[in-house]
Amino acid sequence: MALSHIASRSNLLKPISAALSCTPSLRRSIASAADDSTTLTIETALPFTFHQCDPPSRAVDTNPKELMTFFRDMALMRRMEIAADSLYKAKLIRGFCHLYDGQEAVGVGMEAAITKKDCIITAYRDHCIFLGRGGNLLEIFSELMGRQAGCSNGKGGSMHFYRKEAGFYGGHGIVGAQVPLGCGLAFAQKYCKDENVTFALYGDGAANQGQLFEALNISALWDLPAILVCENNHYGMGTAEWRAAKSPAYYKRGDYVPGLKVDGMDVLAVKQACRFAKEHALKNGPIVLEMDTYRYHGHSMSDPGSTYRTRDEISGVRQERDPIERVRRLLVSHDIATEKELKDIEKDIRKEVDDAIAKAKESPMPEPSELFTNVYVKGLGVESFGADRKEVRATLP
Repeated sequence: MALSHIASRSNLLKPISAALSCTPSLRRSIASAADDSTTLTIETALPFTFHQCDPPSRAVDTNPKELMTFFRDMALMRRMEIAADSLYKAKLIRGFCHLYDGQEAVGVGMEAAITKKDCIITAYRDHCIFLGRGGNLLEIFSELMGRQAGCSNGKGGSMHFYRKEAGFYGGHGIVGAQVPLGCGLAFAQKYCKDENVTFALYGDGAANQGQLFEALNISALWDLPAILVCENNHYGMGTAEWRAAKSPAYYKRGDYVPGLKVDGMDVLAVKQACRFAKEHALKNGPIVLEMDTYRYHGHSMSDPGSTYRTRDEISGVRQERDPIERVRRLLVSHDIATEKELKDIEKDIRKEVDDAIAKAKESPMPEPSELFTNVYVKGLGVESFGADRKEVRATLP
């Protein structure tokens, strides 16, 4: 097939799920894959399901460079979370730890559709979202192990990652509490007229929280640029969605707010949906996205994840819907990269993760006095520690 034909928008490649069975239609080496001038139009594996809106096109524009980036970013996230599993079992990570492996396409596809001026706020399954916002492995592993080099100086732990300069506002441990905060960020964006949006992520287990509906109501009244993203991995802790929700069609939950159900295991579908949602939110106000995804680990490291679902179910998702394998098949079948080249990338990622862990272990623990910093309003924190109680009371408003 001539490259001039490839560049044409009329050239619709096969969906990711069909990539193995189709005849390769793109002859490019991995060396030339860095060229992003070639537009590829790929159809999503599944259609979008919609509520009170017209859905985006299933034909998604991409290029070889972006597809290679998708593969590397998701593979890095996967390896990072597997390493976190090992560190937790070795008791180098303490407390809570919720892993994201299986859900990587949501974080990566979302980032492909927005900028760092757009805000993201999420719950406690936040390591990969932080990485997508520009965080680095040293910050992540240091924070997980309670070291000073961590993104929250080793005091936040697994659940409280934060990167304000890149528009990432956490990492929240209270179920559903981040949604009203996200709508508050959207209010600030509209008030300042900065033409950006906020993505407030929550799980299906949080979808029944009253505060979510209260926040969505005020967002709709005020036409705020808020995008509520339900990462539906089908189990709120150990409870299947059908046991917890009378209506598990979370994209319809807003009723008066438009909604879209997305194959959250297809990174291109996520990218298309998030781009569509951003345009909609800036023009019309809030929208609900339901990402149909799946976590391979249990709810947290204390949950084996196999008492309320079968191992066959988990392996079935891995074989049929894994987001990384979908992109791998697409890259190989269209000759953008070979299997060996992709395995070499994964080998490099493993070394990158191991090196970051080694450096994180060298970072010191926070000083005991740091326990009292970043807790109170400026002037009422460590400055008052050790002072006479009367002096402390005298400084209170």
